[in-house]
Amino acid sequence: MSDAKEKPADPAPESSVPKAVVSRLSLYLRELQHLVRDGHETTSSTQLGKVLGFTDAQVRKDLAYFGQFGYPGIGYRCDELIREIRRILGTHRAWPVAMVGAGNLGRALLGYKGFEQQGFRVVAAFDIDAGKVGQHIEGVPVYNFDRLAEVVREQAIQLAIVAVPAAAAQAVAEKLVAAGVEGVLNFAPVTLSLPEHVQTVGVDLAIELEQLSFAVVNRPEKV
Repeated sequence: MSDAKEKPADPAPESSVPKAVVSRLSLYLRELQHLVRDGHETTSSTQLGKVLGFTDAQVRKDLAYFGQFGYPGIGYRCDELIREIRRILGTHRAWPVAMVGAGNLGRALLGYKGFEQQGFRVVAAFDIDAGKVGQHIEGVPVYNFDRLAEVVREQAIQLAIVAVPAAAAQAVAEKLVAAGVEGVLNFAPVTLSLPEHVQTVGVDLAIELEQLSFAVVNRPEKV
């Protein structure tokens, strides 16, 4: 195998790592976790790339932003590479997360077990509906939105998920930032305008379906 482990390179500054590379790290992590569950101890850049649709050169290039992780004649040790990628992504520690919006989407997200499996634990949900406040949804307490700053401070929350209607998303996000939240995952179909130091990721499910429909409509004709 060509995944030789050499003297570790100095990691690239965070600002110089393309977002696409970080996205692929998450894909590598999921595949490595699948390999471990299936009983595999090692893998290679060729095997990782093949299952994910990337070249082995792309896999090695992505990982090289952060050092050298392979071994001559072995490739990558799955458990070791999982630990390294989790450290790079910051998920080697547990992250308390706030959820704003306990409607249909919020409830579905609160029931998603994948968050906790990857190191994210929703510890508090918020809503303005008095009928929801005081409830526990999937074991998560629902607080009145007026208590946002208090609970964020008490729970040392840095990450939050926004699952409210588009018209309310900007105001909700601003209150999260004012409370000390530094990262926002936004499920509302609107682009947020927040300070530069706040990291935001938008998930618009309709856009994802639009991309899928484009791919289907424009797929190559079968011979």
